[in-house]
Amino acid sequence: MQTTRYEAPATVADAVRLIQADPDARLFAGGTDLLVQYRMGVHRPSAFIDLKRIPELVGIAVDARGLRLGAATAAAVITEHREVSRLWPGLVEAVHLVGSTQIQGRGTIGGNLCNGSPAADTTAPLIVNRARCVIVGPEGERIVNAEDFVIAPGATVLQRGEMLVAVLIPRPAGRTADAYLRLIPRSEMDIAVAGAAVSVTLDAAGVCTAARVAIAAVAPRPLLVPDAAQALIGSTLDDESLRRAAAAASAAATPIDDKRGTVAYRRQVVGVLTRRAASMAGARAGAQK
Repeated sequence: MQTTRYEAPATVADAVRLIQADPDARLFAGGTDLLVQYRMGVHRPSAFIDLKRIPELVGIAVDARGLRLGAATAAAVITEHREVSRLWPGLVEAVHLVGSTQIQGRGTIGGNLCNGSPAADTTAPLIVNRARCVIVGPEGERIVNAEDFVIAPGATVLQRGEMLVAVLIPRPAGRTADAYLRLIPRSEMDIAVAGAAVSVTLDAAGVCTAARVAIAAVAPRPLLVPDAAQALIGSTLDDESLRRAAAAASAAATPIDDKRGTVAYRRQVVGVLTRRAASMAGARAGAQK
């Protein structure tokens, strides 16, 4: 009979030491994915390493430079933070979509990232907000852009002995806002068929001077779509620019046929979501004084 240990390190160094020594151990912050996988027999780790007791991994700090979000910070803490909600409304909306109220009390944005799902709701909003992932391992610290963190379904850039410690997001420029939209088969508690996140910056005349677009659930990993962003830059987010952005997002998508939707359907939907998210982000940016 297999015995599974429980470890609760108090420091990042202790956690790194544990996972480096035992490659069959699994880190968890909320456990909302890992415990389900454990019960299904997908993963049978030799040890569960609980990260919630490491102070560096829990908490939110907002200053003049931006946001530092501990990787093990509960989703509910993020959605209730007024300053984060004001500066990054699309990201907070995405976090709020992750699971039920009960899950949000335990689940984390770090776990959502490290699970490596192409359909993760928080990854695309992190990408458009230029998030950087702080990783610590046996060789020290390194930083990876959010768009490079997930490399394939269920796979990330994390190497043996490494762990995600925090997510850093630069403070947005004036008249900048984001938005995230997804389509799910049911009204709640489901996985996205397609998702789109957009961040735009407007000048005083309402012209888009910067933009980022990312799509989810329509490729092996969440994708940054520079062509969609380029379609928005230099425009007032008029119908034609929104149409071109939608077309670019659809063209970048490489979905699969499955019970959740066909290739053609997902490509069409992700374009529609991109158009709507860009319009929503533009309205939010334009409302800023």
